[in-house]
Amino acid sequence: MLLSIGKQRTFERTVRAFGADLFRFALWLCRDRFVAEELVQETFARAWSAWESLRDPGNPKPWLMRILRNEHARLYERKRLDYCDEELEELAITDNRSVAGELEIGQLIEALPIGLREPFLMQTLGGFSCAEIAEQLEISEGAAMVRLTRARQALRRLIAGGDAPARRQRGHGRG
Repeated sequence: MLLSIGKQRTFERTVRAFGADLFRFALWLCRDRFVAEELVQETFARAWSAWESLRDPGNPKPWLMRILRNEHARLYERKRLDYCDEELEELAITDNRSVAGELEIGQLIEALPIGLREPFLMQTLGGFSCAEIAEQLEISEGAAMVRLTRARQALRRLIAGGDAPARRQRGHGRG
């Protein structure tokens, strides 16, 4: 009984500490608030059931992010999600941030291929180091650094007005 109470308290602290980070990452992955909430809930449900398999209790964030990434991938294995697009003017805006600017940045990040977008979001939203990103993506640290550099370069080109993804697709088509 005491072990269960200790486990529950530790888990509750973990949920409070990392819930917001997981939600932000999920929202960037799926771009839908309700789906992101569902992903985070499913992540914590799976984490609770596998809590004993956590290798580093002092740093559960990478483990939780991996579970979230796997849950996100499972969404697309199970079903196709229906999205309805709303006009920007129809959205209820509750703060004074530049929605158009945030939307544009979000679109630029979405224009990145998933292989570049995912490590970029892990670093910018999750605060992960290159070594942690490499471990999560099961690639070398050098490959993680290359992907991060390419993501930043592609974003710079997109911001400057160049169409980096289109150029890259045309360039790889030549052999």
